[in-house]
Amino acid sequence: MSADSPKKPHNTMAAERRKARHYGMQALYQWLMADASLNTIEAEFRADYDFAHVDLEYFQALLHGVPACVDELEELFQPLLDRDIDELDPIERTLLRMGTFELKERIDVPYKVVINEEVALAKKFGASESHKYVNGVLDKAARELRKTEIGV
Repeated sequence: MSADSPKKPHNTMAAERRKARHYGMQALYQWLMADASLNTIEAEFRADYDFAHVDLEYFQALLHGVPACVDELEELFQPLLDRDIDELDPIERTLLRMGTFELKERIDVPYKVVINEEVALAKKFGASESHKYVNGVLDKAARELRKTEIGV
């Protein structure tokens, strides 16, 4: 956004972030399943979808940021799981990676927003009860990664 452009209303920014997460989850799922290059995936998404009302910077931060530190992210949430990480559904794994990334790297986003957004995506794309699992794991992760914000 340039200095000359008007500031967007909060609800518009929230909707654009929500779409960025939506596409980010799909793109990261594709990366996990197909192991295609991130630049190729990004180019495909930008060609196939209308990004006019999407927070492109946030989409790019998720798409390139999560894979850049995927091992570290998984080390953070692995102890919070009730099963081996390889037994996670690919959607759950992708959402836990994204949520942990946002909790760790995007302290400008309140932890409750991160959790709620990932849970909403789990309800839309995951198995019938995966939203509860994603919620539980990210809630525990937030207690570690956002101690100051939560006050624990």
